[in-house]
Amino acid sequence: MDSRELADYVAKSKKKTVTKAYLRLTREVDFKNCLTVGGKDFIMVVGDKKDIDAVLSDNADAVAESFFEYECANSGVPLAEIFRFKARIEPFAVIREHAEIGDDAVVMHGAVVNIGAKIGKRTMIDMNAVVGSNAVVGEDCHVGAGAVIAGVLEPPDKRPVRIGNGVTIGANAVILEGITVGAGAVVGAGAVVTKDVPPLAVVVGCPAKIVKYADEKTKRKTKIASVLRG
Repeated sequence: MDSRELADYVAKSKKKTVTKAYLRLTREVDFKNCLTVGGKDFIMVVGDKKDIDAVLSDNADAVAESFFEYECANSGVPLAEIFRFKARIEPFAVIREHAEIGDDAVVMHGAVVNIGAKIGKRTMIDMNAVVGSNAVVGEDCHVGAGAVIAGVLEPPDKRPVRIGNGVTIGANAVILEGITVGAGAVVGAGAVVTKDVPPLAVVVGCPAKIVKYADEKTKRKTKIASVLRG
């Protein structure tokens, strides 16, 4: 999907407030359109808040005790089914539907991979990094902790960010909309990238500027650890 198609998908999707209801009932109650686990004495119900509320309103006399948890509010894009990826995905990572994660990639704690984003094979998205909608990150990359790769759902006419293979992005760096970072480039920690980065260039600062091109020393310092992938 391109940016406009993704935006249209989000706009037209059914909005849900995913709810978990823990209930002690005095009689059996049929929760239509919901997943239920348990029986009359104790039951857990998972579904849209509207569906659960409607049933409880009609059967208020059957509820002895109740407790509710809400995963979201009026969400238009569910989370991806992460078990379908052949990747290592750590707790509290957020991967939304229509994102793609390559084989042997790593998505660390607190990282966010937004709708339509594509992560290449063996790439690591470090803690609390954000990969925006429709961004493309190549293979064998490292996106440092807290880095932000901008998305393009809004405004929809911007080109998505494209990160080439073997790119290293330092902690807290920001890659703005429409930027292309060439293969093997290095983006320094805290850099704000406002222009395309050529392959093998090393950029630092705000706005980011080329300070040199990657040499053997740079390549050794930014080499990924294959033992952490897979």
